[in-house]
Amino acid sequence: MRTIVGLGEVLYDVLPEGAKLGGAPANFAYHVSQFGLNAMAVSAVGNDALGDEALATFDKNGLQYLVPRVPYPTGTVNVKLNESGVPTYTFTPNVAWDHLQFTPEIEAVAKECRAVCFGSLAQRSQESKQTIEKFIAACPADCLRIFDINLRGNFYNKEIIQANLRHCDVLKINDEELVVIGRMFDYPGLDMEEKCRIIMHRYHLKMVVLTCGINGSYVFEPGGKTSFRETPKVEVADTVGAGDSFTATFTAALLSGMSVSEAHSLAVDVSAFVCTQKGAMPKLPESLTSRMKRG
Repeated sequence: MRTIVGLGEVLYDVLPEGAKLGGAPANFAYHVSQFGLNAMAVSAVGNDALGDEALATFDKNGLQYLVPRVPYPTGTVNVKLNESGVPTYTFTPNVAWDHLQFTPEIEAVAKECRAVCFGSLAQRSQESKQTIEKFIAACPADCLRIFDINLRGNFYNKEIIQANLRHCDVLKINDEELVVIGRMFDYPGLDMEEKCRIIMHRYHLKMVVLTCGINGSYVFEPGGKTSFRETPKVEVADTVGAGDSFTATFTAALLSGMSVSEAHSLAVDVSAFVCTQKGAMPKLPESLTSRMKRG
């Protein structure tokens, strides 16, 4: 059975109430797996207590992983939440996921990959950047490549962004990141949709997914097609991992044969639920996961 892969960083979000396992690729793979699809996290952890805990958590949650142990500490990020539960991140440098090597085992996963989601953060080191590039190149031609841009700190540049846009089918971006990319690519005075459509056209993408927090989300496709969904009003515990759950649900739904509109609706509802829970990997209720089967 072909695999849907979250590729990149595994780390611990150090929240006010303690450390919780996270990292966008692991979050993505975990949420895909909750819909019954074959999903895997590919990353690296250290030979330390957090590394032990990470793999034990994956085992407990039934998540497949290819996460070698390397002689660097397991990644951590200090997360501070504002009054609205919106996080800011401080990342520990030179950690395990900065040293992800392209092993024969990882190459074998790439060659059987049905979809892969990757971001810019894990490419802050040359070693992991090269591994991600080799992984994407080794994927089958029909593999769905999702670039969840995930801008963090100063761990990105124009060269990395452009290279990833050339090698993806779908761009997932939020409104704040779109402002940054608009400045980086010199798109002055354009509205959000115009920027997304320019990027889609210039890099021959199948779609651009734009999330705008409380202001809703959009899926733009070629030919002027647009899907818009309002963001449900919920009591927010924190927003950590909500975007990853959106991307995972949207991807799983598309691969399960749901339409873009149906996939978008389910992704919005799942991410809203994740916002009501603490941490990035809550268990989804059956009322949400069963909608995939009906799709």
